[in-house]
Amino acid sequence: MYFFTKRFGEGRFGIQGDYQYRSWNFGSDREQLLLRTGATYRPKNAEITFTLGYAHVTTGAFGDSDASVMENRMYQEALFPQKIGTRFLVTHRFRYEQRWIENMDFRTRYRYNLFFNVPLNNTQLEHKTVYLALYNEIFINGQRNVGGGVTVDYFDRNRAYVAVGYVIANGLRIQLGWMQQTTSAWSKGQVQLSVHHSF
Repeated sequence: MYFFTKRFGEGRFGIQGDYQYRSWNFGSDREQLLLRTGATYRPKNAEITFTLGYAHVTTGAFGDSDASVMENRMYQEALFPQKIGTRFLVTHRFRYEQRWIENMDFRTRYRYNLFFNVPLNNTQLEHKTVYLALYNEIFINGQRNVGGGVTVDYFDRNRAYVAVGYVIANGLRIQLGWMQQTTSAWSKGQVQLSVHHSF
């Protein structure tokens, strides 16, 4: 996974995005390819960032099947950080999605993510800092009927994550972690390797 943020000079506008490849088997059996980018705005004298963005998602089937489902998605989000004490870096993210999924009716989803980054050998995420990264995100569907006589639960899923990170350089971090994803029907774990880039 690659996450990036870019501010345009000293202004209040920028871009952010993430590109993720998820596999069923650490390799060629694609679970999902997600390409997401958005325009950001940070109000003057406010520790909050608003984003308006678009994502294209291709989801594959487990095993030998080459079947896939395409999704186009618009999203709006608010992201605001806070610091608790000298080491606990907390970020709240609220996201609202409008989803156009192949062979389904238009649907929406609400997401809330609570991130914690805890530097272990420093008090900031600076060069050569080792840190612990944790988050929990809950997904709530906006409606139950999704077309074709199919219904879904309001509770879509929960993602819990723990990782160890390292600051390679100011503005460049890497994380290796484990995410446990749970729905009302199943639960599974995934190893995740991610790069986080601010420039």
